[in-house]
Parts: sequence; structure tokens; C-alpha cells
Amino acid sequence: MKLVGMQKEFIFEEDRPFDSAHASTLLELSGGGVLAAWFGGSWEKGADTAIWTSRRGERGWEPPVCVADARAAAMWNPVLFRRLDGRILLFYKTGESIPVWKSWVISSDDEGISWSAPRELVPGDCSGGRGPVKNKPIRLWDNTVLAPASLEGEVWDAFVDISRDDGETWEAGEFVPLRRAGYNIQMVHYPYDKHRCFGKGVIQPALWQEESGEVHMLLRSTGSRIFRSDSRDGGRTWNLAYDTGLYNNNSGIDLARLPGGELVLVHNPTENLPGYHKGPRTPLVVSLSEDNGASWREFTVLEDGIGGFSYPAVICGSGNEIWITYTWKRERIAFVRIEYQT
Repeated sequence: MKLVGMQKEFIFEEDRPFDSAHASTLLELSGGGVLAAWFGGSWEKGADTAIWTSRRGERGWEPPVCVADARAAAMWNPVLFRRLDGRILLFYKTGESIPVWKSWVISSDDEGISWSAPRELVPGDCSGGRGPVKNKPIRLWDNTVLAPASLEGEVWDAFVDISRDDGETWEAGEFVPLRRAGYNIQMVHYPYDKHRCFGKGVIQPALWQEESGEVHMLLRSTGSRIFRSDSRDGGRTWNLAYDTGLYNNNSGIDLARLPGGELVLVHNPTENLPGYHKGPRTPLVVSLSEDNGASWREFTVLEDGIGGFSYPAVICGSGNEIWITYTWKRERIAFVRIEYQT
């Protein structure tokens, strides 16, 4: 597979109704356009943050529209997903801090022009992690929907929320087993063990299903590497998470499986800083695997300058295209269209 062309643009320019924007998500519209969403406000965790969307058609991106605003609480991490009946779901979180997040969902029957009133995704649940936490759900071949979920408290744990009725109700799967190794991230002091994760743990899975039907996830971690786990029972249980060898700066990742079976991963290939639990959020690259994630090669670089370029979302676009959104310096959301040839 080779790169044919790449186009980048901003969804909105410097004149915007919020100071900071982060955690984008995107979806292809039925007419071939794009719908994007993100949270915007004065800063992350601010009570004035809200969920914003924009649609892209033949004339470019429409002005941002606020579609959900809790007003008294911070809003976080929107995720878009389309049901079999065409209805678009927009999941998001509210809460002062991550461990007490509540999960909500709104829906649109007119391709993101108007939205329903919000409802709790799992009524009464404020554990911090039901439904998709950052990355898009996937639909299995039997139409079961898997939402990549995680919890962030004293430790970090990942799991999958399972829906067998196209997103109406959800059943939480089991936590991904993980061997934690304390908070010393100076890995040189320890013998290498691919199952050892330093720090709090893993969050924000990115999912795919392979030809055999087995389901896999890649995970953001505090251990300076992307971790992986695999499931043979449709996401209910997972094997012991293991180090892929891919660098991770404790920032979000996302991937998509192309029609030919190739995997595209968007990530910051950067280690944590010595003595610190995070690393720089630059560069931001697209990596490619043609062997179901066993090995990876750099496909193209999206950003390599000074600043923060992070929290990507990636989907398969029309034809031989890959569509990506990501946070640009916490100020704007960038959209990239990549054309490829197999």
C-alpha cells in the first residue's frame, strides 16, 4: 500500500466561540460529507466546556454548533457512531473529574443537523466509564456493537461495553488483565517483560475484528508503550495485555481496519519523559500494519513541529481514503484526507 496524496485543513479558524478544543471524533455522512464533534470551552475540566459539531459538505466546513451543554459540569470526549437504521448516536461524558463521569447519548435522524434531548447511557451509573470513552465503537459481523471503555481512578483499567440491540442497552465485559509494576517508569532498572506495565495501567482502547472473527485492541498506557490484548469470545474476556514495542507518550491513539485488512494507527511515537508519566505530544504519525498488528511501519507524518498534536480519530472514508481528525495545539481541530493505493 502506498500514499497517493494528502490534504489537511482546519474545521474552524482562529475566530471561534471557545478558547480550547480537544478530543475530536468523526463520521461519514450518507451524502459523502463528514460530521465531526469535539469538546470546547475555556480549558479542559472547565464548567463552560460543551460538545460542538460541524458538518463538511461541498462548500467546506459549516460554523461550529453547540449540541450539548451541561452548564454546571465539564463535558468530555464525544464519540460518533451510526446505527443500522441510519440514526447517528453521539456519546459523551460529564463530570467534575474522570472517576465520577456520567455517560450520556444524543441522537440525530437528519445527518447531524438536529439532535434529541440527552439521556443517560446506563441510568444511574456514575462509575466513570460506560460506553465509548474516546474511540469509536465497532460492529462485529453478527451486528453486536463493542464500545471501547475504561476507568481512571487509583489504577487504570480497560474493558469493552457490549450492546446486542444496536446501542440501546449495554453490558460491561470483564477488565483486560494487566500486570502492573508500580510507578517507577525508569524501565532500565527492571528486566524486560512484555506483560509488565509501569504506572497506573491502560485506558482508551482502539478495537478491530480480524478475518477469523477474533477481536483485538490497542491501548494507551502509562508504561511508555502501546499495549495490546486479544479476545476470542467477542470482547467479553481478554488475554493478559502485552507490550507491542510501539512507543506511547500516555496520550490517545486510534486505528481503523481498511477494506483490504490493513490497519492504520494514528499515534505519537514518543516515550514518556524520564521521571515523568507523560511524553511530548509531537510528532503525530500514521503507521501501517499489513499483518494484523504483528509489525508496523511509518506510513506518513501528520505533524512534527513544536506544540501538541494529539487525540486522533481515524475512519475509512469514501473510496481509497483515510479520514483523520486530531487536536492542534489545543486551539483547533485539524482534518486530514489521505488517498492511498493498494
